[in-house]
Amino acid sequence: MAIPYLHANSYLENLLRERDQQELSEALRPKPEQPAKPRLPRDHRINSKMLARRWELFADQNGIREQILDPATEATMDVYQHNIENFIGTVKLPVGVAGPLRVNGLFAQGDYYIPLATTEAALVASYNRGAQLISRAGGCTTLLLQEAVMRAPGFAFENLTQAGTFVAWAITQIEQFKIEASKTTRHGQLHDMQVTVEGNHVYLRFDFTTGDASGQNMVTIATQSICEYIRLNSPVEPSYFFLEANMSGDKKASAQSFVSVRGKQVTAEVTVPSDLIHGLLHTSPERMEDYWRMSALGGVLSGTIGVQGHYANGLAALYIACGQDAACVAESAVGVTRFELTDQGDLYAAVTLPNLIVGTVGGGTGLPSQNACLQLLGLAGAGHARAFAEVTAATVLAGELSIIGALCAGHFARAHQSLARG
Repeated sequence: MAIPYLHANSYLENLLRERDQQELSEALRPKPEQPAKPRLPRDHRINSKMLARRWELFADQNGIREQILDPATEATMDVYQHNIENFIGTVKLPVGVAGPLRVNGLFAQGDYYIPLATTEAALVASYNRGAQLISRAGGCTTLLLQEAVMRAPGFAFENLTQAGTFVAWAITQIEQFKIEASKTTRHGQLHDMQVTVEGNHVYLRFDFTTGDASGQNMVTIATQSICEYIRLNSPVEPSYFFLEANMSGDKKASAQSFVSVRGKQVTAEVTVPSDLIHGLLHTSPERMEDYWRMSALGGVLSGTIGVQGHYANGLAALYIACGQDAACVAESAVGVTRFELTDQGDLYAAVTLPNLIVGTVGGGTGLPSQNACLQLLGLAGAGHARAFAEVTAATVLAGELSIIGALCAGHFARAHQSLARG
């Protein structure tokens, strides 16, 4: 996080040009003596009374209420009861559709229209072009490889001897841990445990399957039950423990992605004939392989985790449209894109994503607009999470083909200029 000297010096000069050092110090000091704005009501439930009380705090903000709390939202506000606290309304995002996208997977079969919620011009057009390319090539093959959602509590002991005693006991308790977890959920199952020892600290990483839910709340509650069992039955009492000790990869990119899985690990591939590359992307398979090689090295030189073009664009748009946890894009947008020229002169393209945190039940998937987007896909409700994961990987592949094609053809800036600026 170093700041170059010239930049730091220029920044400081600009600050001191507007205010002297004493004024800057005054601006930065804590100000407990200043009266605070009114606190939000303690009751965070969603009802007309609490909604009115919250909006009273913003009485001087003319015109914003009708933009955030429209009549339709107010009439159906109860549907958000289990998704948010201190509710004041909804924010509307435009939703576009890309496709049809043909997917030939273990779980996803057929042509899909992909709903994408975004404010970024050119994004839907790009994914739509990639979907057309894949579909005209006969579709992409997708394969869900493995699935697990983790929670990783950490336990502290007085010394390494105590930590070792704890580990020796814990590895004999996996079946009991499964029983404790099963008391909290009908849909999730504990299927594995990994142990990491660092001095007098022990991390237990619990791996769960979570059915058709993305499962983060599910595994949190199940792990809490296991930790309570540990607290009551361990032969050596931890000095303290934390339910999550930052080793599960939750909401962050990590190198762990490439040696395990978080959510669903999916790979997708397509071989695109050369004439389609020329006709739809206005470039060549050879140039796209050149770009992939240079960008892969660029990723290595810049220290990226994985090598890919813009997974986050499609994932964020799809996650928001379909009621997924948008913050999980942080770990989901990790993976590897590979382009290769075939012996026949066509383009082989593949993406592998080890951390797709997706579900078709629970969380935001039951909200009206989000459930409608899942219905548009034909993947709403139980029995569809694995297919949704494969469609998600196929969507990412479409985005990679399109953006790299645009960069190779020299159209990248032009597309953004024409669509974003008119």
